[in-house]
Amino acid sequence: MPRVSQEQARINRQRVVEVAAALFRERGLHGIGVVDIMAAAGLTHGGFYGQFANKDALAAEAFDAALTEDRGAMDTLVANYLSLGHVRTPGKGCPLAALANDVSRELSGSLVRDRFTQGVERLASTIAGLMPKASKERRRQRSLATMSTLVGAVVLARAVNDEALAQELLEAAQASVAS
Repeated sequence: MPRVSQEQARINRQRVVEVAAALFRERGLHGIGVVDIMAAAGLTHGGFYGQFANKDALAAEAFDAALTEDRGAMDTLVANYLSLGHVRTPGKGCPLAALANDVSRELSGSLVRDRFTQGVERLASTIAGLMPKASKERRRQRSLATMSTLVGAVVLARAVNDEALAQELLEAAQASVAS
C-alpha cells in the first residue's frame, strides 16, 4: 500500500480536526468515538494514532480550531451568539456553550480542560477588546460577565423543550448585555 504524501497527510489531519470539532460540539466529548470521527472524515481509524497521541489530543486541537472562527464586531458577536440558529446548530457554534458540561467532568489538569480554560480566556479577551474603552480591570470584569451571560443563555436555550422560552432566554440575555 503506498504511503500518503506529507501534503495529503496534512490535509487529512485538518479534515479530521474539522470533523471532530463539529462532532464533539454536536455529541459531546464522550458521545463520539475515534472510529466514528475517522469514518465521518472519510478515513480509516488505522491512521488516527499516526496523527494524534490520543482522543484527548484531538479534542484539544478540535477545540482550538472551533474557537478560531471569526466573531466580528460586538453587536454582530452578540446577535449571532444569541440566535436560535446558534442554539439549533451546536456543531457549528461556540465550543464553550457546547462542551462546558462535558469539560466540567474532566480531571483538573487534563489537556481538554486546559484548552477550555485557554478558550475562556481567549473569548473574554476578544470581548474585552470589543468593549468601549475603560480601565483594563473594568473591561475584564464586564467581558467575563458578558461571556457568562452569552454562554449561559445558549446552554439553557438548548436544554429547554419550549422554543418560545428558548427565544425569551436569548432576548433577555441580549437585553442584559446591551445595557
